[in-house]
Amino acid sequence: METIIQILARELDRPDQHIENIITLLDEGNTVPFIARYRKELHGAMDDQLIRQLADRLQYLRNLQDRRDEVKQSIENQGKLTEELSAAIDSAATLAEVEDLYRPYKQKRRTRATMAREKGLEPLALLAYAQGPSVDMEAAAQDFIDPEKGVETVEDALQGASDIIAEIISDDADLRKMLRELYWLRASIVSRAAAKEPEDSVYRLYYEFSSPLSKTQGHQVLAMNRGEREEILKVSVEMDRETALVALRRRVVPGRAAMEFVKTAAEDAYDRLIAPSLEREARSELTERASEGAIGQFALNLKPLLMQPPVKGFVTMGLDPGYRMGCKVAVVDPTGKVLDTTVVYPTHGERGKNEAIDKLAVLIKKHKVAHIAIGNGTASRETEQMAVELIRKAGDGKVSYAMVNEAGASVYSASKLAAEEFPDFDVNLRSAVSIARRLQDPLAELVKIDPKSIGVGQYQHDMPQARLGEALDGVVEDCVNAVGVDVNTASAPLLTRVAGLNGTTAKNIVKYREDNGPFTTRKQILKVPKLGPKAFEQCAGFLRVPESNSPLDNTAVHPESYGAAEKLLALCGHSMADVTAGKLGDLKGQLAAYGQEKAAAECGVGVPTLLDVAAELAKPGRDPRDELPAPVLRTDVLDMKDLKPGMELKGTVRNVIDFGAFVDIGVHQDGLVHISQICGRYIKHPSEVLSVGDVVTVWVKEVDEKKKRISLTMRRDKL
Repeated sequence: METIIQILARELDRPDQHIENIITLLDEGNTVPFIARYRKELHGAMDDQLIRQLADRLQYLRNLQDRRDEVKQSIENQGKLTEELSAAIDSAATLAEVEDLYRPYKQKRRTRATMAREKGLEPLALLAYAQGPSVDMEAAAQDFIDPEKGVETVEDALQGASDIIAEIISDDADLRKMLRELYWLRASIVSRAAAKEPEDSVYRLYYEFSSPLSKTQGHQVLAMNRGEREEILKVSVEMDRETALVALRRRVVPGRAAMEFVKTAAEDAYDRLIAPSLEREARSELTERASEGAIGQFALNLKPLLMQPPVKGFVTMGLDPGYRMGCKVAVVDPTGKVLDTTVVYPTHGERGKNEAIDKLAVLIKKHKVAHIAIGNGTASRETEQMAVELIRKAGDGKVSYAMVNEAGASVYSASKLAAEEFPDFDVNLRSAVSIARRLQDPLAELVKIDPKSIGVGQYQHDMPQARLGEALDGVVEDCVNAVGVDVNTASAPLLTRVAGLNGTTAKNIVKYREDNGPFTTRKQILKVPKLGPKAFEQCAGFLRVPESNSPLDNTAVHPESYGAAEKLLALCGHSMADVTAGKLGDLKGQLAAYGQEKAAAECGVGVPTLLDVAAELAKPGRDPRDELPAPVLRTDVLDMKDLKPGMELKGTVRNVIDFGAFVDIGVHQDGLVHISQICGRYIKHPSEVLSVGDVVTVWVKEVDEKKKRISLTMRRDKL
């Protein structure tokens, strides 16, 4: 039997030793970001995503082994565990297979077969089910008539025997496995409208829908599930009964003493016990696969959203649009500190708009605002038009605006965290601050919000919430640690996402710097209460201390590799002063000329670590987000009526879903690029080509103003 290490090595196509090393590191309490970044020699430079995949699979395999042990112990306690059964349980590859093997020995509620056994009819059932010469069942049943036990007639005896055989057949693990596989090959999921004359709805595609189980897309499964919950759809799994019965009879009936009798019992077993169970299993499996796919896509969308390049170093005005309550305004300085707030009413007629422009123009000149961030929710269209007029009047050609995804801003503004951060601000004004900060540093602001509320997924409220939260938290953690965190300016929520830190130690770091002033070295972090050596080992490389005299404290070089960094500089003829002055030249080329293997041996580290150290020394304080496409900043606005087929536009990808991508092209409504319109080659999923935040060139295919739908293409040849 394969060990867990061997299974993972085979599935991930990695050496056994690398898998064993990662398992050991995880069991020792090391975090995924720390393992991925600072233990590359032990696992061959696997990335954080693959290590998380390994950790998830490891947990499943360990749970599977625990369940195998529980099942074997339960059967052993019944005195029925054989070597053959034990081996079958040990070789079961899934929890479903283990449960199939356990089914005959599991304590059942009272069934028809249970009651038949209580009436003493099991010998009759076994006589019929035995391999051997034929038997006259009616004659044999005469001996089992017993009115005291409720067996009044031959028919009663035969019915009871049939019920027992049906349960025996239903409990056959090999048979269930065979039929389960047949279902996935031949069965279809079918959806119909619940009403005879259904109204038009978002589920209209599923009023008459059928798809083979193996070919059904995840978004289709989730849509049908939701439609069923809302009682708009009726959904079922349909399998050709005769096809299943032929396979069942071949396995069960031949050679039995009472073949016709067993054949009838087998059909009853299929109709009453097996088919309903397999349908439930199929629906459950489809939903689980769809959920995992949707969670994976959500995570895939979330990462580029969090890693959007920040618009640093500028005073920014945040606008949270609204109708009745007006447009909330907040001006923040380059560090995110609030300078001013107000409320204007640009949607309250021409007079209200002009007053809003005059009021905001004063704020722009007073605080030297460079950028305006506009939330993309209710009334954003009117607010955007007002902002364009404002820029023309007060911008002097130096002010631009960007539409910002405001998903989750209202959740944050009403949260306990926002109340602690802005106790004197109205809830609505807090959201304007959040919108402004999202443009300045998306990651630092979005970490304050539950990832499920950020709005870059499909059917996120239909997912298993614990699993979704776990996956998205992993993405946030990876992003935060990839960028690094300034220990002297980071909020407690941002620090909480740093590897090795938790809510308590994050708050303690903030309190320590409030009480003692800014940190001046990384080592000083060890003085924070409840932050011990293990936590320091995990977090130190991800925390930056710009105020330190050592440039290494403002890089991703781990303190354990400081000695190696100094030796590397000496080998290449440099000093730490050259790092500060940015005078290292082509350090990578110098290292190659010296010899990477030789240098690594002299520095006392592996080649992967040495290369990482060299990259950090070459660009101390580097932000990986700066290398990505900058957000689209606009000075003018388009209306949907301005769009014409064939028009070329620049846009930002806002969401990637199974059937395409939504792109912000500067009008109130995002346009859809269908998967067939993304590129000239076949792709299974849009994420193979696009990510959230990508800046793309698109052409307008079709505009439906009535339904507010914009169809776009990224293929000029498809116009």
